[in-house]
Amino acid sequence: MRAIVIGAGRGSRLRHLTDEIPKTLVPVLGRPMLDAILEALAAGGMTRSEVTFICGYKKEVVQARYPDLEYVDNAEWERNNILGSLLCARDRMKDGFVSTYADIVYRPETVADLVRAEGDIVLAVDTDWRRRYVGRSQHPDTDAEKLIAKDGKVASISRTIAPEEATGEFIGVMKCTAAGAAQFIEAYDAARAACGDDEVFREGRILRKAYLLDLLAHLVERGVDVRTVDTHGGYMEIDTLEDESLAATWWSGKAAPAK
Repeated sequence: MRAIVIGAGRGSRLRHLTDEIPKTLVPVLGRPMLDAILEALAAGGMTRSEVTFICGYKKEVVQARYPDLEYVDNAEWERNNILGSLLCARDRMKDGFVSTYADIVYRPETVADLVRAEGDIVLAVDTDWRRRYVGRSQHPDTDAEKLIAKDGKVASISRTIAPEEATGEFIGVMKCTAAGAAQFIEAYDAARAACGDDEVFREGRILRKAYLLDLLAHLVERGVDVRTVDTHGGYMEIDTLEDESLAATWWSGKAAPAK
């Protein structure tokens, strides 16, 4: 099973911190986020030679610092979004994969839990997610990748779910077995055949600008079994300068409880 790190974007909301480096190399808790991600992937049994990094902005910086990774170029990184970026590595998916956003920090055991979990498509979910949105003004909980799960199975997944109804937040880490990868790719190809890259796919977004969340919602609505593995905290996304300033407080668990 390969690991795929979706790291093509700049992270413009981090402003000066990404003038010279891509978002994933911004230090959080004393080291680049990518270091923490690689540690988590190793805990799931994936060595660096089994990691594919999807690159774009400032790719030469990442390649120089991490020469032992495999690289796939997303030449359209300024025009597409997370889903299109991930599909740049579609030929690495067929035997199964674990994909991860590149601007997050999470407990290493999360990947190990995913790899062990039953199910062909399994999402890592933070059930204590609302704690991180207390006092977070630049990235409100309405932007969270929320879901409702019942007995470990995703019933719905969307940013539009009311925060008080959500059972957790998808943290951006997903496992697909070979069978799950086939379902995932087939669904993407079918959506592309139906609406092309530039017609509306979901929630007003064209397929080119779709999130991974959009295709997952598409799969769930069509009855595909999408499972969850829970992490109760031990995850954070660094999207803005405010997030970067709050990281140490979030990770120490001293953030105010959600109301």
